[in-house]
Amino acid sequence: MKRKLTAAFLLALFLLVGAEVVVRVFFARNMAGRFEYGYHPDAGFVEDGDNLKLVRAGGRRFLPQTMKLQPAPGTFRIFVVGDSVPRGPSLEKAYAFQLQEVLKTNGIKAEAYNLCVPGYGAQRKHIVLAKALTYHPDLIILHVNASNEYEDEREYKRSQEFAGWHPKNWLMKSLIIRRLYEAKTEKAFWYLLPTEVRLKGAINDADAEIAAGRNEATRQRWNEQVRQWTITSIQSAKTSHVPILLVAHASCDDMKDLSKPLNDQGLDAMTTSLQEPGVYHFSMKDALTGEDYAAIYADGSHMRAAGHKVMADALAAFITTNGLIKAEK
Repeated sequence: MKRKLTAAFLLALFLLVGAEVVVRVFFARNMAGRFEYGYHPDAGFVEDGDNLKLVRAGGRRFLPQTMKLQPAPGTFRIFVVGDSVPRGPSLEKAYAFQLQEVLKTNGIKAEAYNLCVPGYGAQRKHIVLAKALTYHPDLIILHVNASNEYEDEREYKRSQEFAGWHPKNWLMKSLIIRRLYEAKTEKAFWYLLPTEVRLKGAINDADAEIAAGRNEATRQRWNEQVRQWTITSIQSAKTSHVPILLVAHASCDDMKDLSKPLNDQGLDAMTTSLQEPGVYHFSMKDALTGEDYAAIYADGSHMRAAGHKVMADALAAFITTNGLIKAEK
């Protein structure tokens, strides 16, 4: 019996080591930053010859896109960095792509890329922005929102859970074992569980976020985090000599009463205070006020394609009016 157990153990160990080697050799791109949940600087950015590919990897669910490492001569390159709001309902319907098309219609050779990831707060947006600056943008559009700081803090804690080299963490250095652990954490087999168990788990996380958001001290701390990380992003853009346009988010708080004004949650005032040469403020509230909110908003925060089109038109006008781009670049 002892020999059989030993043989079985050695076989299991061999299979585990073999699987680990296969994953690290053949799936390195997909696993890059896998357990850093958006805090790895390079996750999702894949250089392939003369091209840069944006892929879904390392906690970065980029909309897949491909661009040249260097923009073509005379091409105005724009990167839009943000969360699920500017990410849009699809690549073609989001305001990044629509802005590109409006500028092209106006005779400007432009390309705009969507570097937005759902659930990203100010810190993870900054990490994306800092990496994007290495790919020669002519303008960064940073969509400033204050609704995802809970997610940033939660994912940072996850990224640090097994970061050290204490012996208790050694097993989790295996990508295979860590992935099996994550299958439970990420509820990969969620659909197999009874409905009441799924509902309880989902409510617990949602309740924790709602409870945190109702705490005035927590909200103030999150607002200050957004401000400080936005300042850090501005400093990075200035160091790279790239203009940065801060889009202050605005929400429609009551979809049942569309007569109420949009709510910018103080973001207009905050981003306006950060203006200086090379740093611009754009009010989403101003751009959308007077529109048909039922046609613009899919819910209180996210926009339909029509809302993204209004934003694209307003952004194109702002960019050209303020001399950020000229028809003959």
